[in-house]
Amino acid sequence: MLQAAAGAGVSVSGSDDEWYTPRIIIQGAIALMGVIDLDPASSAAANEIVGAADYFTVEDDGLSQPWKGRVWLNPPYSYPLIGQFSVKVIEEFRLGNVTEACMLTNNVTETDWFQKLVEASSAFCLLDDRVLFQRPGPKRPISNGRGQTLFYFGPNPALFQETFGHFGKICALRRRSSGPRSECHDGVAIVL
Repeated sequence: MLQAAAGAGVSVSGSDDEWYTPRIIIQGAIALMGVIDLDPASSAAANEIVGAADYFTVEDDGLSQPWKGRVWLNPPYSYPLIGQFSVKVIEEFRLGNVTEACMLTNNVTETDWFQKLVEASSAFCLLDDRVLFQRPGPKRPISNGRGQTLFYFGPNPALFQETFGHFGKICALRRRSSGPRSECHDGVAIVL
């Protein structure tokens, strides 16, 4: 199971949305993208692990700020924020402001925002295990009760597969003349 390291990355938008990302996932994102230029849903404590050149706190309102470069995003999981952060990462990537991004979300495939992420991402990983998140302060690490998906936006889905393939099933979007198709490795294919 993925386990959180003390002081791992965090998604912050209020006390209910503060979930620290396990260090091993952050290390994978850095191995994939080289560096993290921006973490738009973070805190000073989280950035000690994430190591982003810039980050936005809840007070900064990352949704109203411009995004650029290589982005790590563990967004607030509450509604409507999860949908708003999903739309923002897709828009900023399509505009070319974000050159690469990794986004960790819950597996809620029935939601509109999740479907939009599947369609817009270069690849995604359906994690085999639930992420064991660290909570702020002396609270014990917990799973949030759902599985997670790690989405990748960028030019290097093969490196994403190499970096995160041991975490779960990797699905890479391939564009064809007959329309988009998502192919999952390990013999599973999803046609969009």
